[in-house]
Amino acid sequence: MDIISLVDDMSEEMYLRLKCAAETGKWPEGTIVDTAQKTSALQITMAYQSRHLNSDEILSVGADGLIVDKTKRQLKSEFADLKNNPDNNIARFSDL
Repeated sequence: MDIISLVDDMSEEMYLRLKCAAETGKWPEGTIVDTAQKTSALQITMAYQSRHLNSDEILSVGADGLIVDKTKRQLKSEFADLKNNPDNNIARFSDL
């Protein structure tokens, strides 16, 4: 089975387990992940993100399989848009 067909048939629950293993070095139940497992988990996680999530967030994997990278200008523009959005639910403590 190749990685693409594996990712196409993989459940979101399995993706989250592999993502946890790749990020923390442990399976969700606490068992340590060895180096080969971590490498495989990272590759499968990135392939899943590319095929299913279609995110444009920075440092995520885009639909084209490349890591999304943004310039400082693009990030400033996005953050300015968020700051001016009345639906923004981020806690701000500058009024204290």
